[in-house]
Amino acid sequence: MPSDPKHLSGDQAAAQQRFLSLFLRCEREIFRYVAVLVPNVTDAEDIVQQTAIALWEKFDAYDPGQPFAPWACRFALNKARQWIERRQRWQALLDQGLAEELAQRRQELQPELELRLRHLAGCLGKLPEGQRSLVEGYYYERAGIETLAQRSGRSEAATYKMLQRIRHALQVCVEDRTKPEVA
Repeated sequence: MPSDPKHLSGDQAAAQQRFLSLFLRCEREIFRYVAVLVPNVTDAEDIVQQTAIALWEKFDAYDPGQPFAPWACRFALNKARQWIERRQRWQALLDQGLAEELAQRRQELQPELELRLRHLAGCLGKLPEGQRSLVEGYYYERAGIETLAQRSGRSEAATYKMLQRIRHALQVCVEDRTKPEVA
């Protein structure tokens, strides 16, 4: 839902106002409806938020001659069902010992992961300054491609391609360092 009304056309702004008015009037009712379906208040709040997004996306299909709350609650029911299904699938995996298996596998791989991280640090140190700053900007600072492109004076496409090449070079470097030496 656009948040800046200055950028909306008159019809869009009116629709947004109508939607907000209807939704806010029945938000508590929707929450109570969802809270009966899921055991946790935080989960119910999340589902209501997801419901609001879905309602806004389908608001043009709403018939103003019908009450809003029942229409909204049908969306909430669908969102709650999706949440329950995801939770049941995840719970089934956990019940089958997935969490323990993942923890055990991680522990088994820990020495190899630490070795690969040390090799990666060494490989990063070998990169030219511009390439290293691109990697650090993307992975450590979490800067977007657009920002990195502006910093480097390259196009976004060229920056993305450069990052791909650097990642490949780092992968090859780490794999070369990880290979057992042949006598």
